[in-house]
Amino acid sequence: MKDESAQARWELHTQRPLLALAVAFALAYAVPIVDSSASRSLTATCTVVEWAVWGAFAADYLVRLVLARERREFVRTHWLDLCAVILPILQPLRLLRLVSTLLLVGRRARMASQIRLTTYVGGAVIGLLMFGSLAVLSVERDSPNGNIKTLGDAVWWSFTTMTTVGYGDHAPTTGLGRMLAVGLMLSGIALLGVVTANIAAWFISRFEKDDVEERRQTAAIEALTEEVRALRAEVAALSRPTPSGVPHPVPGASEPS
Repeated sequence: MKDESAQARWELHTQRPLLALAVAFALAYAVPIVDSSASRSLTATCTVVEWAVWGAFAADYLVRLVLARERREFVRTHWLDLCAVILPILQPLRLLRLVSTLLLVGRRARMASQIRLTTYVGGAVIGLLMFGSLAVLSVERDSPNGNIKTLGDAVWWSFTTMTTVGYGDHAPTTGLGRMLAVGLMLSGIALLGVVTANIAAWFISRFEKDDVEERRQTAAIEALTEEVRALRAEVAALSRPTPSGVPHPVPGASEPS
């Protein structure tokens, strides 16, 4: 229990700093793509920031592994985290660092409470739109047959792809760009499913609350009705004359002096 508590405390205390590092990664990844004329020193700085953020996530995985009570079970249940850590080492491409960082941020974000689910879903949508646009622009901009040449084209393509509309006015022509399209479509479908399920769960919860309140009011009305019936029966019994012709005494009434 002590190891599990230490792991839980670590995850709780590092979640926000890692999300802040992910924002830094987003900026470092976006600057050289948006500004194609960026200087070599700025591009190198952005690359260093990207690797530093990935290194922070890798260190976070190692610390959680050390703090885990059952390390084999931790590796088995967190295999996606492990793949995201190893992926950039196998092939040091900027796009792979992007994919691994997105995976690690998503895995840590899902540890938040269900109350904040909508916030994380919204953040995931914005993040996928932004990263998808930047990634496809970086691989399609220099393609001879490509038609995604500006950031506006890339954002429009990402939005139509995530919503599975697919107008076809912009489409990737490279193999890597098409792989990005597949990932974006699957992510969009999954997020739409989460949003739909969340809305349905909210409506069901509201209906259940209304049903409970309605049952409570119905029970109160029925109890009040029974009380009225009992009072009417008691009044009727009291109003009937006795054999001597004198009505029953009314409870609480004073005797004549």
